[in-house]
Amino acid sequence: MPGENLSRDEARERAALLSVEGYEVSLDLRSAIGGPDTGPRTFRSVTTIRFRSAEPGATSFADLIAPSVTAVSLNGRDLDPGAVFDGTRILLEDLAEDNELVVDAQCAYSRTGEGMHRFVDPEDGEVYLYTQYEPADSRRVFANFEQPDLKAPYRFDVRAPEGWVVWSNGVGELTDGVWEFAETKPISTYITAVVAGPYHYVTDTYERVFEDGTRLEIPLGALCRKGLARHFDSDDVFRVTKQGLDFFHDHFDFPYPFGKYDQAFVPEYNLGAMENPGCVTFREEFIFRGKVTQAAYERRANVILHEMAHMWFGDLVTMVWWDDLWLKESFADFMGTFSMVEATRFTDGWITFANNRKAWAYRADQLPSTHPVTADIRDLEDAKLNFDGITYAKGASVLKQLVAYVGRDAFLEGARRYFKRNAYGNTRLGDLLSVLEETSGRDMAAWSRSWLQTAGVNSLTPQVILSAEGRVTELAILQEAAESHPELRPHRVAVGLYRRQDADGSLVRYARAEVDVDGPRTVVGELVGADAPELVLVNDDDLTYCKIRFDEGSLDTLRARLGDLTDPLARALCWSALWSLTRDALMPARDFVDLVLRFAGRESDIGVLQMLHAWAESALTHYAAPAWRAEGARLLAEGALRELRLAEPGSQHQLTWARFFASVASDAADLQLLEGLLEGTAKIDGLDVDQELRWAFLEPLAAHGAADEAVLTAELARDDTASGKRHQVRCLAARPSAAVKAQAWAAVVESDALSNTLVEATIAGFAQPSQRELTAPYTSKYFEAIGRVWAERSIQIGMDVVRGLFPSLQASQETLDAADAWLRSHEDAPPALRRLVLEAGDDLARALRGQACDVAAG
Repeated sequence: MPGENLSRDEARERAALLSVEGYEVSLDLRSAIGGPDTGPRTFRSVTTIRFRSAEPGATSFADLIAPSVTAVSLNGRDLDPGAVFDGTRILLEDLAEDNELVVDAQCAYSRTGEGMHRFVDPEDGEVYLYTQYEPADSRRVFANFEQPDLKAPYRFDVRAPEGWVVWSNGVGELTDGVWEFAETKPISTYITAVVAGPYHYVTDTYERVFEDGTRLEIPLGALCRKGLARHFDSDDVFRVTKQGLDFFHDHFDFPYPFGKYDQAFVPEYNLGAMENPGCVTFREEFIFRGKVTQAAYERRANVILHEMAHMWFGDLVTMVWWDDLWLKESFADFMGTFSMVEATRFTDGWITFANNRKAWAYRADQLPSTHPVTADIRDLEDAKLNFDGITYAKGASVLKQLVAYVGRDAFLEGARRYFKRNAYGNTRLGDLLSVLEETSGRDMAAWSRSWLQTAGVNSLTPQVILSAEGRVTELAILQEAAESHPELRPHRVAVGLYRRQDADGSLVRYARAEVDVDGPRTVVGELVGADAPELVLVNDDDLTYCKIRFDEGSLDTLRARLGDLTDPLARALCWSALWSLTRDALMPARDFVDLVLRFAGRESDIGVLQMLHAWAESALTHYAAPAWRAEGARLLAEGALRELRLAEPGSQHQLTWARFFASVASDAADLQLLEGLLEGTAKIDGLDVDQELRWAFLEPLAAHGAADEAVLTAELARDDTASGKRHQVRCLAARPSAAVKAQAWAAVVESDALSNTLVEATIAGFAQPSQRELTAPYTSKYFEAIGRVWAERSIQIGMDVVRGLFPSLQASQETLDAADAWLRSHEDAPPALRRLVLEAGDDLARALRGQACDVAAG
């Protein structure tokens, strides 16, 4: 039998044969506490599955990844576990029409965030458990049929240590030492959930009366580790939750179907969150231990609403197979921002979407591994890697374009019909397109072919012809596509004309036209006769998904007056377009850094400012000429310190500039200032150096040899928490020592002792732009190790190592040749592993092109 992977063909064959009537899952988690932590720690899992077979006498299999199986019975017949269980599957032969499978197994607690994750809080020694399954890790906790189209109702019961509370998808009640949970609606395996431990728990209630007089009451809960309770602003979590429930009930015409709504903020979480119905899980970093900006609260609100949208898009109606993952993720990504802007205080969410979320999509769509939104997912490894910028952010961008194409009312009516027709079932692309055709009257097949079934991103460039009198005689939009993906698409765009109008020199829009772009050249007739613009912005208001380009006059205006643009969305779109030019080696990295230095200080949107800081660092690290890096670093540090001192005391802009200054500080004076701020001998009015900011200052000090192990140990004693440990591990790995790098490498590559979070922290500390010479010897070691790591470690850890330790800082043709050589000599390597190396190599090739562009500018 194959190993842990499951192919689409196998899933189709099993779905045609089996239908599942229900699960009863009994877990004994009392083993989570007590005893030594040496060796694998396991728990008892007893699963009863009732299912039907369309072909009596047929053979199939159930899924289970467990150290051992104690007993298996099928239809009352005891089976030899050694004969039917191979470590990942249970062979089921001679099926009857109606079947009952009982599996008694010892399953393993996880330290990688996959399956039943076990965390020991270093602050108080308390143990916390939670599950995380997507796409296929519920089989690490109980025997099942691990594919999304074999839905069934579930009953869980859980024995837990005394004093613990347990949560699952349904309402739970403690009876005679056992937590018994109400049966769920039919759901897929990957969204079942169990959370258990001495969590801090807060409750509230959502109530709504519908037009027909019926009342809906949803019990709300929010939980986190006890050590974070003092930081937990549950009131804001509940506020956003209620606003979201109001919005979705206003627009979906399908009452929330899963009873209660708990939201668990859990430690060492690999994802942002997971949409388990009735028991949503989030990474606990959304509970803020120190001062953060409004962008952080906006991000949390967006994730809360994204997961809530999944209750309908993904949980109520689920894709048949991972090919149509976009049916839930694209919609949730779009609806998360849509609902946030319309229902919460974060009314500028579309600016963040344009500047941040779409940047993720544009990068992914230009990689050699890019794929259509509706992807070809051959197996579970493919599925794991397709939780990417295409499936989420490009898909959401395409849906934003779709709303502009068919209209908001038709789009929402299509969603309502989709839910009602497919409730508790599984769907494919055609099921959605059919309802949208009904509600809009548009040909959705043609739209789907262009936007969902082809890959790549188009570039839109304005072409302006002016009369002698200074008026527009023709304005056209030129559409281009990459040679690798030559599809030209229909775009609904707004074109904005900007010029200085006010006495203060502000750049404002004075004309706007919407047009359907189709083909290589589209004339915008409505703008003929307009006064000559200083800036032409195609895709103004961000209606479509494209790379924005500029004519020469517009680019000159931005170089001189970008900060004068008064509209924050237009400004964000221009910043994004300039970053795209830099990544495409059409603008020297030093020019982009110069724009940031001159204009970022005037940026009002804090989320955009944080992106500009990240892009400026990336420009310096990856795209700048090596000979200019030191000068660029000096300029960025000087500029960051200047803006830090100018920022309003105590403001979120001050905090953002402080963090950026720390990230680019390198010379002795800058490091001395950071030390002084930590020790209290230096002060910047209004800047509160809280514990999180202390760690942000300590990392550059560690990376430049100004904070040794003793300093970092003392800081951990000051902040002896899970978060503190994570920060300390990152800082320890950042120290500029060959011995430190060897130790960090061994801890991640040669050992599996670290948890997922500490693996991530070690990798983050290992790779420092100021330490290229120290990490150069690990280029060859990387290519020697990745095959073994992929084979021996879980896919999550494998992904972290292969992505995080790729020698991207060794930006040379030799490194690129080494990546190409590995790919040529490992054609039989798992496709998912090859994809990661291919993507990293492409990023490196792009960096080398950017460096060549910057060298030419020097």
